[in-house]
Amino acid sequence: MKRQHSFILLVFVFFVSVRAVDAQTYKPPVFTDADRLKKIEETFPVIDKLYKEYAEQNHFPGLVYGIIADGKLVHAGGIGYTSIADKTEATSKSDFRIASMSKSFTAMAILKLRDEGKLRLDDPISLYIPEAKNMKRLTKDAPAITIRHLLTHSAGFPEDNPWGDRQLANTDQQLTDLYKKGVSFSNDPGLGYEYSNLGFATLGYIIKKVSGKTYEQYITDNILKPLGMNHTYWEYTKAPKQLLAHGYRWLDGKWVEQPMLHDGSYGAMGGMITTIEDFAKYEAFHLSAWPPRDAAEMGPVKRSSVREMQYPWDINGFNVNYKTATGRSYPFASAYCYGLRWRKYIDGMTAVGHTGGLPGFGSEWTIYPEYGIGVVCFANLTYANTGTVNLQVADTLIRLSGIKMRQLPPSDILIKRKDQLIKLLPGWDNAKASGIFAINFFMDYFPDKLKAEATAIFEKAGNITSVGEVVPENQLRGYFIMKGEQANIKVSFTLTPENPALIQEYHIALVK
Repeated sequence: MKRQHSFILLVFVFFVSVRAVDAQTYKPPVFTDADRLKKIEETFPVIDKLYKEYAEQNHFPGLVYGIIADGKLVHAGGIGYTSIADKTEATSKSDFRIASMSKSFTAMAILKLRDEGKLRLDDPISLYIPEAKNMKRLTKDAPAITIRHLLTHSAGFPEDNPWGDRQLANTDQQLTDLYKKGVSFSNDPGLGYEYSNLGFATLGYIIKKVSGKTYEQYITDNILKPLGMNHTYWEYTKAPKQLLAHGYRWLDGKWVEQPMLHDGSYGAMGGMITTIEDFAKYEAFHLSAWPPRDAAEMGPVKRSSVREMQYPWDINGFNVNYKTATGRSYPFASAYCYGLRWRKYIDGMTAVGHTGGLPGFGSEWTIYPEYGIGVVCFANLTYANTGTVNLQVADTLIRLSGIKMRQLPPSDILIKRKDQLIKLLPGWDNAKASGIFAINFFMDYFPDKLKAEATAIFEKAGNITSVGEVVPENQLRGYFIMKGEQANIKVSFTLTPENPALIQEYHIALVK
């Protein structure tokens, strides 16, 4: 009996040890630049000049801006005034209304409630707003409007910027009365992107129904305070008077002050008032979601949920003719996420952020996750186009500093398979017996053809002088370069989802 127990134990230990060896390990991408922050800092004089010239050219009464890198605000500046009458200088501590930049806070609150099991993104909104249950939609076969539709501006509501901007101070009763009376639709839910302030005001109401707190209090308690955003407000009368930015229009060659709007049910779409120093903490938190990793969660919302917010759920545009401020062709695809906008440029760079515009104000923020940097600026001019200068600043910072995107280290299994594959080239001797190829491989590739192809390529390359490290595309796909006296050889391969992962696809070619 004891022998039987010992044998079972031995088998168990062996099985566990084998699995431990085969277990996939993850290495997150890392920055490889030497003196990375110093390189970024050297661009600040140029960046200051860009913001100053742009503010002057566009008649901004005041402009404040910040650069975020490696988890913190590394540079900030202010130009002009928050109050023209009092000649109050704009600084990183000035409180600006940031308009639709508020939307991502509302989206983050919804995801936090989802993570806590208090709602589902595919819940119909009528679960929380009974007045919406019997609304007549565009067609009889239209699906129910869901929370996800609201998050992605795909509920079928019409674009409502001019109208929505004037609803900021509305009450909850006015919001539910609108649903009770019936909403006019531009599309059926789920069939198109239409920017909807009504949709985000509705999300604010849902936060209240689910949490038992107003959206303002819930976001303050669960996002702002944990991030240390202690100088952020919803109602302008609660902001320090000496720090509050006044809003203006440029009319007939002069600035005309605009009345401030009180907070209300539509504040969830655009009512937040904050400083560059406070908002930089939120922007740094968004950047901290990258890359995916095993480290402990440190923020108010899970990193995976923050990345989910930044995912392009609704591709809504392609700009193949876009050029940077310096005239460089830089096409991109655009999409909407959850309270955020997304761009993917032709070189693979991703940009995520949002604009903001209300009577008296304009703002924009963008993060570049692969570079670990972010830009943000606020202006106190009606619908100020701050996105243009932010894009120019980010492009200048990246090009001028020369910083590189994060580099993904090769996984252990890619390194292992590369080393095993090299030993088989170019002759492919005993390849079938090597045990490194998946069941499909020799059904799709034939040993005699593989040998003939590799032999011919190696002859053209000449003697191999060195073999480079495997360059990963992801955890299970990559390539490596073998340098020859006459030419170089590129070998690429893809592994299977099995454990351990095996080679399922392979390509070899001469390269320059």
